[in-house]
Amino acid sequence: MEQQKQVIKDKDLQYIIGNLLRWGVWTSMGVAIIGGMIYLYRHGHETVYYPRFEEQDHSMLFILKDVFTGISNGKGRSLIMLGIILLFATPIMRVIFSLIGFVLEKDRLYVVITLIVLMIIFVSVRGGLG
Repeated sequence: MEQQKQVIKDKDLQYIIGNLLRWGVWTSMGVAIIGGMIYLYRHGHETVYYPRFEEQDHSMLFILKDVFTGISNGKGRSLIMLGIILLFATPIMRVIFSLIGFVLEKDRLYVVITLIVLMIIFVSVRGGLG
């Protein structure tokens, strides 16, 4: 009996990517809503006062560390930020899954195009070229 190779079909990959996008949005929304409820429970009675806006120049690793430290301390604001990060990560994961699909299909042109898109995303996340 011959062994048959299991090949991921286009339709299967589209199904996986569709579910990734759907669940990524729902998960990020759920995390942000829970964080918002915690934040309002703890700070809903406070008067907001923003005398000036101060720009903070932090690296992505610093922000992630701050978010996870805040989550471990039960801060709602950190959960909201995690929801936003998950929302941004969802389309990036879609591009990565597309890259995997193109590699499996051995479609070199789309592999190169997808790698360029990923490079642009990562350069943008790191602060751009300026």
